[in-house]
Amino acid sequence: LLIAKKSVKLFFKVEAMQKTGSFKFRGALNAVKCLLSETEQEQNENAKNEINPLQVVTHSSGNHAQALALAAKLASTESILCNVHATIVMPRGAPEIKKRAVEGYGAEIILVENTNEAREEKADVVVAERGASFIHPSEDPRVIAGQGTVCLEMVEQCAQIMMIPNAADSTSNKKSAPLDIVVIPVGGGGLGSGNMIALRGLLGDSVKIVLAEPQELNDAKRSFYGKSMVGHDPSNPLNSVADGLKMPIGPNTWPIIRDMADDVMTVSEADILRATKLVWERLKVCIEPSAGVGVAVVMGEEFLQRYIVGNNDSDEVLKIGIVLCGGNVDVVKVAKMMVAVV
Repeated sequence: LLIAKKSVKLFFKVEAMQKTGSFKFRGALNAVKCLLSETEQEQNENAKNEINPLQVVTHSSGNHAQALALAAKLASTESILCNVHATIVMPRGAPEIKKRAVEGYGAEIILVENTNEAREEKADVVVAERGASFIHPSEDPRVIAGQGTVCLEMVEQCAQIMMIPNAADSTSNKKSAPLDIVVIPVGGGGLGSGNMIALRGLLGDSVKIVLAEPQELNDAKRSFYGKSMVGHDPSNPLNSVADGLKMPIGPNTWPIIRDMADDVMTVSEADILRATKLVWERLKVCIEPSAGVGVAVVMGEEFLQRYIVGNNDSDEVLKIGIVLCGGNVDVVKVAKMMVAVV
């Protein structure tokens, strides 16, 4: 592409093609496998041969819910010592397509009001009643580590496309880096945190990392620029078409965002819908609006001025990676919303 007289290449990491339709499967599977390994080791040490259920619980508006449900199902089929039962606390307003998927993977759903507080309180009750292990959608270190494999793959894949050898050795050489900027959607921050750790480890400061979130769910931006973690305003109804990004950043993800991100940008609901529609039409990939947030940021005037027009390497091709985080979407509902913003 030629943007503002700059040569730009866009690379899309399409997590909509991942199992369960989003990046969340990476973190959920890693967490369940780690927990299952610990449980099996304990059973072996105690010489127990009976099959005992491992209870895992989470709260999620949909993507982590599906991911944990499938991870539990797959882990149960692979383990000879332990079955894994998943219970998911979901807001009543979660998309029906996501509820059906969770049930289809065999998990139990408990519905609560559309607030983070309601989800957390109910999950705590279930954990206490069942002696379950709680796997947080974004704060669990095992989840964060699993999500980081997105950019591990993207750096390797982009290096192959660009025919750049030894991409991991480009920490101090910007010209040899396979990516100059990476844009990652942010909700609870698990995806961003895991991949910032991966990117800084592979590419150092040669890569700019921009987190993208809806204006209606802007706790990450307010925290980043205020230099102190803040949650959502209690009066915020959390009404965004990017429903997968409702979770606020937390005490484990915030320090990583604070120390490793270069920027946090927000976009309007209309911009998110336009960007999502563009991806549907041009890339022929049916992403969800949460994935469209990163595309909307790159299409925006603020990003243009700060990272494209303001880029001083005029002779170099600017290589931008965008994480399309998922594709679990009510197509009919979102398509109707798109009509109003065209």
